[in-house]
Amino acid sequence: MSPYEIYIIHMVWGSGGKIRPVLAFIVGEITVDIYPITTQYENKSGKIKALYFKINDWMHAGLDRVSYVDTGTLITLPIDSLKGKTPVGRLTDADKQRLFEFLGQ
Repeated sequence: MSPYEIYIIHMVWGSGGKIRPVLAFIVGEITVDIYPITTQYENKSGKIKALYFKINDWMHAGLDRVSYVDTGTLITLPIDSLKGKTPVGRLTDADKQRLFEFLGQ
């Protein structure tokens, strides 16, 4: 497992949940920090849109359509949540660089 790989996982919140793509961002020995990925952008508020990073090379990343990384929602999961899963893709170098700039790193 490496940073910037995209996985499909079942995310749980409250009494519900959803199968969705996530971006592995920081991979440690015990935990992995992920950002959810969404296709929902147009109907969001300007405040939320400002936190959404557009993946330009979404097909290379293994996604079915134009998608956005929700940088306002960093989630820490046990590393076992992704171990054994095969990534569907990864960010290209160009998208990685743009994400660094977007996050101000």
